[in-house]
Order: sequence, then C-alpha cells, then structure tokens
Amino acid sequence: MIPLDAFPTINASLNATTALLVFTGWRFIKRGRIAAHRACMLAACVTAVTFFASYIYYHAHAGLNRFPGTGWPRALYLCILITHTTLAVTIPPLAAVTATLGLRDRRAVHRRIARWTLPIWLYVSTTGVVVYWMLYRMTW
Repeated sequence: MIPLDAFPTINASLNATTALLVFTGWRFIKRGRIAAHRACMLAACVTAVTFFASYIYYHAHAGLNRFPGTGWPRALYLCILITHTTLAVTIPPLAAVTATLGLRDRRAVHRRIARWTLPIWLYVSTTGVVVYWMLYRMTW
C-alpha cells in the first residue's frame, strides 16, 4: 500500500512526465516522426488519466492542503493555482478531441485543435509541478 503522504510527489511526477511526453511528442511531429509522436501523445494521455485518478484518490482521503505563505508568495501561488485549475478543466475534452482526430487521420482539423491543446496542456502539466513545489516543498 502506498502511504498517503507519498501521493503529492507521485502526482507531481505524473504531471512532469506528462509535460515531458507532450513536449517530446511535439518535437517528434515537427520532425515528421508520426509514429513516435502518436506513441508519446498516447502515453501522455495515460499519464494524465493516471494523475487524475491518483489526485482524486489523494484528496478524497487527505482533504485539501492550504497554502501556508502570506503576502506576495500567497498572491503568486493563487495566481498560478487559479490559472492552472481553470485551464486544467479544458484539457480532458481538448485532449480527447485532439487525440481522436489524430487517430482517425483527420490531420488538418487535428493540427488546428492541437495548436490550442498543446500549449494549454504543457502549461497545466508544468504549473501542476510548480503548485506542488510551492505547496509541499517550499518553506514560507
């Protein structure tokens, strides 16, 4: 059994892995390596879904963790958290539509939507790690 206090680190690792896979998949498609792109993006979907399940499990059992800082660090944290959370809601439908279009070889529409999905997904995955770092690792 995984200890409950290990879940924030696991979740941050899943977010970092997702960001790395999305970025690597983007680099592959820029080089015309479609199969490698597809593999990276599907792996990113798997790590993102795994993150979400782990995140829900953790917060269902541990509750919320309030940010301990005050002043400008709290304001910065809340700005990052609000944008992260707001954009995170858009990723499941965007990623699902983008992946479906890509798998169905509807490249023109896939590219148009992926131009939105990619930067949002990278931002959400990266800021997920930043939120973890600010909440669990920094001393305020």
